[in-house]
Amino acid sequence: MVSLFNMFNKPITPGESMSYSAFIEKVDAGIVETAKINDHEVSGQYRNLQGDLRTYQVTIPNDPGLTQRLIDQHVEVNVSKPAEVPFLLSVLISWFPMLLLIAVWVFFMRQMQGGGRGGAMSFGKSRAKLLTQNTAKMTFSDVAGCDEAKQEVTEVIEFLRDPSKFTRLGGKIPKGVLLVGPPGTGKTLLARAIAGEAEVPFFSISGSEFVEMFVGVGASRVRDMFEQAKKSSPCIIFVDEIDAMGRHRGAGIGGGNDEREQTLNQLLVEMDGFESNEGVILVAATNRPDVLDPALLRPGRFDRQVMVPRPDLNGREEILRVHMRKVPLSSDVEVKVLARGTPGFSGADLANLVNEAALNAARFGADKVANADFETAKDKVMMGTERRSMLISDEQKETTAYHEGGHTLVAKYLKHADPVHKVSIIPRGMALGVTMQLPEEDKYNHDRNYLEDQIAIMMGGRLGEELVLNQMTTGASNDFERATKLARNMVTMWGMTDKLGAMVYGENQQEIFLGHEVARSQNISEQTAQLIDVQVRKLIDDNYARAKKILEEHIDQLHLLAKALIEFETLEDGQIDDVMAGKPFQRTERREVPKKPPQDSSTAAPDVDSHVPPKEAGQES
Repeated sequence: MVSLFNMFNKPITPGESMSYSAFIEKVDAGIVETAKINDHEVSGQYRNLQGDLRTYQVTIPNDPGLTQRLIDQHVEVNVSKPAEVPFLLSVLISWFPMLLLIAVWVFFMRQMQGGGRGGAMSFGKSRAKLLTQNTAKMTFSDVAGCDEAKQEVTEVIEFLRDPSKFTRLGGKIPKGVLLVGPPGTGKTLLARAIAGEAEVPFFSISGSEFVEMFVGVGASRVRDMFEQAKKSSPCIIFVDEIDAMGRHRGAGIGGGNDEREQTLNQLLVEMDGFESNEGVILVAATNRPDVLDPALLRPGRFDRQVMVPRPDLNGREEILRVHMRKVPLSSDVEVKVLARGTPGFSGADLANLVNEAALNAARFGADKVANADFETAKDKVMMGTERRSMLISDEQKETTAYHEGGHTLVAKYLKHADPVHKVSIIPRGMALGVTMQLPEEDKYNHDRNYLEDQIAIMMGGRLGEELVLNQMTTGASNDFERATKLARNMVTMWGMTDKLGAMVYGENQQEIFLGHEVARSQNISEQTAQLIDVQVRKLIDDNYARAKKILEEHIDQLHLLAKALIEFETLEDGQIDDVMAGKPFQRTERREVPKKPPQDSSTAAPDVDSHVPPKEAGQES
């Protein structure tokens, strides 16, 4: 650095570089005209043999008599004093490399701690954000479809506002509330509404923000979070996705993650240990309550477990109305009918439905969102996006039409099956065609007759191809996969066979702990496993025969359905009945994206078919 400073402060003296001895010879010869002495360098002009002036530059040793020697030869001498470097600048220059290394180290340490919040040494500081009424605009009026859950958390807020209302009869304030439910049902939304409604401090943090790369940081952050909360008591702490830090201890091969377990142990102590945290309520949300440690779920820690399920018919209607507040609707939109046609939808699904409908209306420049836009959006959400640009030959189109016609016809003649809502041979997602059924009312469990009818409907696609076209394609692979899984669950989990009875065979195969999975032993014999396979095979064969009988008896209607599908591509419920009865029908006019010419003629259709049953209650979307 010093050399760099000297380089910039060195005077610019361009000229011929010569040795000191050669310079002395020229001085003694009297041909040197000027000399400028600067520390250990001399520069100036001299005359060559032709009498021309030339510049020179010489590095000189420590020669005290040089100046007098130049004067004696009548050389014009100028002496310049070298610039002195200030003391502070010299210290800064000498320490600059070390200071640069320290600054780089501090920068990276701050980055590892989340952008430098709280300084480079704030490893154990809590990352919880304090929300006020100015930052949290959500209220309970923005949350619909979970009235019981709202009532539970409303009581917690009222307890913080007026504890005497509940303590006069000996009640105690709950220490924790756990919001449990499938993804998209509104757990985090409910917590945001709590923040908007509560007139007390509200701290928000994610479960993943506790665990860092340094050992002990998570436990330190838990302690710091509760210390901050005690200072602001009464208050509420919200931990989103608490399963990131609250998983079962001792899980996995090798004992699991010690750092995460230390964090969980500290949380357990803070929630219900020797020190009381009166006035501090912990609200947490998760969609995986099965992976949480039992010590975390006991009363005294999470006193209340609030279930936030998928909404029922009335709940879906309320949610749709909330999301439709800012959407201009056409007069033909009936919210109740739309809610009835979306069984199993979560709050997030319904929000997406309204958004897709608004986007579809905007795509065509409409001023209001019409019922046709909601139908298009519903098809897109439930069945996937249409791929009209996909090239399909007439033979493949005919195969798909008889396949979907087989599903539809079998479903029409089975007593316990859900009504067919729509059938289409337009490719959607990875499927070449879809048959969608919708129940007439919300269902929370299913009997054996319904499940057997579902298997028969799944078999109808392959039978439609086999009976008419005398061929078998790979398009029924997904049907067979789902039928086999359904039949095996009926045999091994739901006790729906006479031979094996009401007993569960085999452990739950959805175990999420690898250590438990490896250590588990099978609890069924070889003979029982063979009997299970026989019963599964019998269920599928019996319903295959039922579907085949229906199609053979109504083969003419199958031809009518396939012909109509080839011509119109999509049929809705009333149109399906008219086609089967041989009556003319009115095609539904809907706004659709215009077809575009294909870009690649070599695109091949995937060998996948999709039969879309209604979403079941409790089934994750």
